[in-house]
Amino acid sequence: MKTINWKNAIFAGIIGTILFDVAGLFITGEWWDIPKLLGEKTDLGLAYGVIGHYGNGILLAILFAGIAPSLWGPKWFRPLFFMTAETIALVWLFMLPLLGAGVAGIDMSPMTPWVTLVRHLVYALPLIFFINYKLIPSITE
Repeated sequence: MKTINWKNAIFAGIIGTILFDVAGLFITGEWWDIPKLLGEKTDLGLAYGVIGHYGNGILLAILFAGIAPSLWGPKWFRPLFFMTAETIALVWLFMLPLLGAGVAGIDMSPMTPWVTLVRHLVYALPLIFFINYKLIPSITE
């Protein structure tokens, strides 16, 4: 049985989170908007927001590394599928409503669902290249 390559998962999570932040800078014009929001909402400041944001990115990559072999589709598709599902379930239906932005953040802006999805798909790119696992053959093979 193959185990998670922790070094690769952590690296992919950090690189993915950096790409997420760069995409956010290009789309919103603001750097570290999510860490700032986390720091403000918790009253713990920017340092906590950055640690929480990057910690979350690392944990998502580790979670993906653990379940990737069980996901459906080719290797390049699995991180995109995983991050789309994560964005819908955890961001659109949990985090944004919890922050008072409504389902999918629609109360903030009609563009919020698209911005969050694009940022999370950009995050998924390093997962394609750095998370190594064997594909489980499908039933039809």
